[in-house]
Amino acid sequence: MNIFVGSLPFSIEEADLRESFEVYGTVDSVKIITDKFTGRSKGFGFVEMPNDAEAQKAIDELNGATVQGRAIVVNKSEPKPEGERRSFNNNRSGGNNRGGGYGNNNRGNDRGNRGGY
Repeated sequence: MNIFVGSLPFSIEEADLRESFEVYGTVDSVKIITDKFTGRSKGFGFVEMPNDAEAQKAIDELNGATVQGRAIVVNKSEPKPEGERRSFNNNRSGGNNRGGGYGNNNRGNDRGNRGGY
């Protein structure tokens, strides 16, 4: 089962998070999500546990627990439905309001509303 862990202290390390969950059973993987530019933790992560009963026990026991002074949020991670994912590469036919160029601002220039660049 994939488990979401939120409101993590920014200083927590993956080894510490793994240790917290291993009390309840086998842990396959731990991933704390970090900012790709700064490398700093974003305050949430995911834990993968192969045994659903052990995973559920960990969720029940750790949700709301205090870790380094913060109450963490722990629940089953559900994938987002396809319709809710934002894609910036696949939607080339509108919706992003980029096509108007110089028009639409009526600042007295002579470019008018040509809809281009």
